Amino acid sequence: MSQPKDKQRRRKGFERTSSLLSTRIRKTSEARGFAVTRVLTHWTEIVGDATAAIAKPVEVSYARGGIGATLTVLTTGAQAPMLEMQKEKLREKVNTAYGYNAIARIRITQTAPTGFAEGQAQFTPAPKKAPVVDEKTNARAAEVTADVADTNLRNALETLARNVLTKQKHDRG
Repeated sequence: MSQPKDKQRRRKGFERTSSLLSTRIRKTSEARGFAVTRVLTHWTEIVGDATAAIAKPVEVSYARGGIGATLTVLTTGAQAPMLEMQKEKLREKVNTAYGYNAIARIRITQTAPTGFAEGQAQFTPAPKKAPVVDEKTNARAAEVTADVADTNLRNALETLARNVLTKQKHDRG
């Protein structure tokens, strides 16, 4: 004969209060707007452009019987020490977005929990600024390539000359 869960639980003896409440706490926090997708979709707004450029959220997990979640953040090896020093600020920013202490801990990783190949950190580098070419450099590049008869070849050589002259100017400058 099967007994209700409450009676079965009582027969086991004492249980930790946190284990009894963990499911209810999780449901309550989800009802208050704490969902993993919110961290993912609003990451840049929550942590700012600088942090979002070097790190991204991977997982929000709950400790067994614990209160508060652990946010796992993916970054590259070079950025990990910098991010480690900013963990508390990062936690505060995420919790500020939720309005309460949803995240208790932040764990920094260089590979995602999905596996080594799938979890490699790939961040988009800042776009390179195109060098500003002045009229003197353009004129010199056109002068060097003026004798070339083929239009396509002359344009390609002119671009090459412009790049070389610009590089030389920056190296001296």
